[in-house]
Amino acid sequence: MGKILVLGAGLVARPLIRYFLDKTDVRVTVASDVTDRAESIVAGHPQGRVVGFDAADQNALATLVQSNDLTVSLLPAPLHPKVAACCVAHEKNMVTTSYVSADMRALDDAARKAGILLLNEVGLDPGIDHMSAMKIIHEIKARGGTVRAFRSFCGGLPAPDDNDNPWGYKFSWSPRAVLTAGKNAARYRLDGKTVEVPGSELFSDCNHGMHVDGVGELEAYPNRDSLSYIDLYGLDGIETMLRGTFRYPGWCESMRKVGELGLLDETHVVYPPGTTFSQFTDSLVPPGDGGDLSCRVAARLGLDFHSDVIKRLEWLGLFSDERIGATEIETTPLDVLAARMGERMAYGDDSRDMIVLRHDFVARFPTGPDERITSTLIEFGHVGGDSAMARTVSLTAAVASIRVISGQTTCTGVQIPVLPEIYEPALRSLSEMGITFTEERTTVDRIE
Repeated sequence: MGKILVLGAGLVARPLIRYFLDKTDVRVTVASDVTDRAESIVAGHPQGRVVGFDAADQNALATLVQSNDLTVSLLPAPLHPKVAACCVAHEKNMVTTSYVSADMRALDDAARKAGILLLNEVGLDPGIDHMSAMKIIHEIKARGGTVRAFRSFCGGLPAPDDNDNPWGYKFSWSPRAVLTAGKNAARYRLDGKTVEVPGSELFSDCNHGMHVDGVGELEAYPNRDSLSYIDLYGLDGIETMLRGTFRYPGWCESMRKVGELGLLDETHVVYPPGTTFSQFTDSLVPPGDGGDLSCRVAARLGLDFHSDVIKRLEWLGLFSDERIGATEIETTPLDVLAARMGERMAYGDDSRDMIVLRHDFVARFPTGPDERITSTLIEFGHVGGDSAMARTVSLTAAVASIRVISGQTTCTGVQIPVLPEIYEPALRSLSEMGITFTEERTTVDRIE
């Protein structure tokens, strides 16, 4: 069928690579700076090979891109435009699971002239959320209806039976990426009015939660710029448009206070050899009267000493005498927190994660009452196997990649999976692998 280059062998790479090797006849090159992990994934398969790769080596990138038919970039999102530019130069298609950045969007004309496709946002969120939403939107329009309101929330969480730490969260992808995403500004429409949320206030806007059967109560906060999807989804005139992120209750309050404490600061600081976590935390609060550190932090944050937030910080060990490192370290408060959370809040071999994705539409038709349509995906990871996050992100990219390399996807330029030629076969393939949605439809009073 052809040759696929996979850049990166991180947390979500295994299902995609194994899909290519086990389900298709493509030849796969995995290029990574962590070759031992890549080798364990390829596991000697005759159609796969592993090469060492430094993302800063432009010549090596060009050689790899040129010698393959399609590049799947699982590198950190800021590196995608560089990879995409290389793909344009060598007229090779590309797939990523990340949001379209301004630098990526700027390559649209060049990609169209080169006759290639730069397919982005083809993972879970973004990815499956777009595809499943467009399926329903197109169905509503085919019935002569319009979408009055659309809310969509997605979250990667511990399964309820593995929700066993005070934060109600474990990391199935980069802790640093989770924390930096929590600093993004957001924008959405609610009942006809635009709501702007500065990044510093993101976790103060968490009044969008709901009950999900089989999971329980979840809170939700807005995710980036929902308004940009009004045109992409063809929802001109929609009254409510909100895309958000699910978390178990308590996450928003804790992250709001984490931000107030300065733990999301990305200013570089030099910490002397043997700096302890208590000394690190102490550097973030006023000296006060020399009282107990946790009490001073509580006072700094306007919290009761016995609050859940203080208990969560204490559970992380931020008041302890454990050392950050034995040698001098230059890093940022955010990176210290990310590393600590990654250590304490990781999935074990006997635990499993969960994906919850919920769409909530209100549709209006020429006659009759309005209709509420909910579409819900709940996916669990496999104990001792692939996480739900890895499966939903990378299998989506995998099935889309096979469509592209086989010539079954004909569009060019910078795209996301909102076109039927992309999302219809992808959703069918995912359904065959057990990644399916449950829909419910009810009538609601028509409000003029």
